Amino acid sequence: MKKMLMVVTNTDQLKDHKTGLWLSEFVEPATEFKEAGYEVVAASMKGGRAPIDPNSYSNELPRVWDGVMEPIHDTTKLSEINPGDFDGIFFCGGHGTMGDFPNNETIKQVLRHFISENKVIASVCHGPSAFVGVTDHNDTPLVKGRTITGFTDEEEKESGLDSYMPFMLEDQLSEEGADFVAEESYKDHVEVDGNLITGQNPQSSLSTAQAIIKHFDKA
Repeated sequence: MKKMLMVVTNTDQLKDHKTGLWLSEFVEPATEFKEAGYEVVAASMKGGRAPIDPNSYSNELPRVWDGVMEPIHDTTKLSEINPGDFDGIFFCGGHGTMGDFPNNETIKQVLRHFISENKVIASVCHGPSAFVGVTDHNDTPLVKGRTITGFTDEEEKESGLDSYMPFMLEDQLSEEGADFVAEESYKDHVEVDGNLITGQNPQSSLSTAQAIIKHFDKA
C-alpha cells in the first residue's frame, strides 16, 4: 500500500483577509488516493484542525467527500512525522500556505528526505510555496532547472488578493531557477518533471492526483 503525506496550512488570516486551506485541494486528491488504495495522512506545522478558506465551501459538499475530510480535523505536527514512512508528499494549496510554508525549517528538513530518496514531491496551486528556500544536500534550490507550475501572477491579480501576498509565487519560484509554466488562468494544468508533480490552480487538483497515481503505476 502506498502512503501519502498531505501537508496543509495552519494560517487562517493574512492581514485582514480570512483564509486557510482551499478545501478541494485536499479532498479531491485525498479521494483519488483512497480510491487507489493509498493510505492518507494529513500534517501541518502546528497540528490540530486545519482552517478552511471560507470561499472554498459550497452550499452542498459532494457526498463522495464524506469521511475524506476527517484527517484535516486533527492533523499531525509535521515535525513529528517520520518522512521515511511515506512514498510521497503532497502540499495542498490555499492562500494560507503563503503564511507558513515558505522558508519553513521543518518543511526543508522533511523535503530533503524526499529529494535524497527520489520520492514523489507534489503540490497544487499555492502549495509550491513550500518549495521556497528549499535546497538539496548540495545547497542547490529544489526548483532550479525543474519544470513546474503553480498559482500564477495573473491568477493572483485576478483573485484580487495580490496585495495580501508576501510575494508573488510565480516570480519567487522563477527567481530560484524554476522553469515555471503558466497556462490560461483557472484552467486545468499539470506539469510532471520526473518525481516533481505540480498543478496550477484548484481546477488542477484532481489531475495532479491522477498524475501522481500514474507515476506510481509506472514505477
